Amino acid sequence: MVVILAVAEIFAATFYYVGHVRAARTSAQAVAANIARTPTRSGSSVTPVPAAAQPMSSPQTMAPTPPPSLVDQLLREGVELRDRGDTTNALARLQEALESDPSNPTVIEEIAKTYESMQLFDRSNEMWRKLQEMGPSAGAAYELADQRLKLGVPTPATADAGAASAPLDAASHKHVGGASEGSTFGITEVKTTETPDPDAETNLTLRIGIKKQAATTIDHTKVKIQVFFYDTVGDKDIKLTDADVNYEWLTSKHDWADTNPEVLSVTYVRPKLREVSSEAALSEAAATVRPGQKDRSAKGRSSAEGGTRKYLGYRILVYYNDKLQAAEAEPARLLELFPPSESSSPP
Repeated sequence: MVVILAVAEIFAATFYYVGHVRAARTSAQAVAANIARTPTRSGSSVTPVPAAAQPMSSPQTMAPTPPPSLVDQLLREGVELRDRGDTTNALARLQEALESDPSNPTVIEEIAKTYESMQLFDRSNEMWRKLQEMGPSAGAAYELADQRLKLGVPTPATADAGAASAPLDAASHKHVGGASEGSTFGITEVKTTETPDPDAETNLTLRIGIKKQAATTIDHTKVKIQVFFYDTVGDKDIKLTDADVNYEWLTSKHDWADTNPEVLSVTYVRPKLREVSSEAALSEAAATVRPGQKDRSAKGRSSAEGGTRKYLGYRILVYYNDKLQAAEAEPARLLELFPPSESSSPP
């Protein structure tokens, strides 16, 4: 009986052990099968890896542009505001940019231009002087500042010769010297043309377009147009020219009966200086002078006595019924140096 029980116990233990070993072997085979199948799955899942890596490499090939600095942003906003006519906010942006970078020549240049557009020439000149003091390190701004301080500011209206065909309104007038906002006339075109002349140092012509306000009846006998030319004398003084000046209407009637501009041509001719080598030549030149007759050589000598004269620019004044309607100058500084009268006066 004991032997039978022992055999049964041994058999049961052997059965349990063999079953446990089989279960372990089966699980091991299942794990091995999973490991064997993993490359197949990973092979299919690995393929998108380069695709996932591509978005990371594309920013390296297309690097984003760095955001503009605060000064550049304020500068851009200031110029855009000025171009839209909002000079007050434009100046505020530019001044803020200048506070951030006080030695930035571009910012100083744009501030000077903004003051010019506001006709605050004293302040614009202060900015130009700052650039001039910076010297050639300011680049093109230094050269522009030097030119502005020597010759003055060009008026915006002269830059567009095609403005003659533009409609005339109160905003297009050059109101200076207290001229009324309801001006009857406006200057629509000023075009300067220089003609080569072997006998003249300077021979140029102004083409001036003058247009009436729409729906206005004009008495052409009450229209007065004055054109003044100016010279630099000895590269420092500015004086009214002594060159030959002549007027000619290019439009036939110039009575402003219709809405088209009437065009006036004004010529400036400075003859070349004639060298005088002897007293005999002086006497001969004096003998040829006739009372009331223009003598170009005598004019050249009188200019030489006071210093070398060079053409500088012009002022144009338009009066109607003895009241100032429009004024324009090139350089604009001439309107500061020689302010026009509100009422007409002899040229």
